[in-house]
Amino acid sequence: MSENRYLMEHEEEARRLDLKTDRAAVNRQALWAGVKPGMRLADIGCGSGKTTSYLSDLVKPFGTVLGLDASETRVEHARRLYGGDGIEFACRDISLPLVDLGGFDFIWVRFLLEYHRCGAAAIVKNLTSLLNPGGILCLIDLDYNCLSHYGLSPRLESTINELMATVERDFDFDPYMGRKLYSFLYDNGLENIAVEMAPHHLIYGELSDVDAYNWTQKLEVAAKRSGFPFTEYSGGYDEFFGEFKDFFADPRRFTYTPLIICRGTATMLNIEC
Repeated sequence: MSENRYLMEHEEEARRLDLKTDRAAVNRQALWAGVKPGMRLADIGCGSGKTTSYLSDLVKPFGTVLGLDASETRVEHARRLYGGDGIEFACRDISLPLVDLGGFDFIWVRFLLEYHRCGAAAIVKNLTSLLNPGGILCLIDLDYNCLSHYGLSPRLESTINELMATVERDFDFDPYMGRKLYSFLYDNGLENIAVEMAPHHLIYGELSDVDAYNWTQKLEVAAKRSGFPFTEYSGGYDEFFGEFKDFFADPRRFTYTPLIICRGTATMLNIEC
């Protein structure tokens, strides 16, 4: 996917990614999936590079990490802020062959496949071919993304549902990617597949500054880019945006998104095929 088709593309995207990346969550997920010191690890769709730096800490002292992203802007940001000993970044189209990169002991794919609804299965197949024998592929994504709220007015709820259907159709975004991850690993012959599910967005009570910024950016960037007409609002997007902000700021509001994390191991047979 080209940089200009990325649904959340805007000048502050690296900052949004940095702010919402939590070290404790990354560490917990990576250790569960099997990241160990000494591994050669690839972070696919590395974004701002912050997650890559956390993964680098887990494979030290002798491991290395390569972060790949389709955005040259964010790769430059990652190199500037997080590049260093044992950690490199490169701008690559992950839908194309990547065999020149060599093999990896662990491949991390977090919050990427949701932006590739039609091509996700092919991307996973491509990445599987990069695993060393015994290497681990870890896929992490959301299900019912941006769709699970309580306290919405009827018109706000129907508008959000229609908006998400629009970005699914027109921007190759998949709000239901999480439920597909297990099948991707299964279909590529990976073994010892394990799955966990946990809340990602779990928002109730007073709204934190990070959640307020993250969700405001989703609406100000993705909703505007979608071309959605917001016909249920006489004031168009601005009226919709105002109603959502009021809803989201209300401590009575309840919002959640399930996160699904899957890992699988490559065998010698997978690599030879």
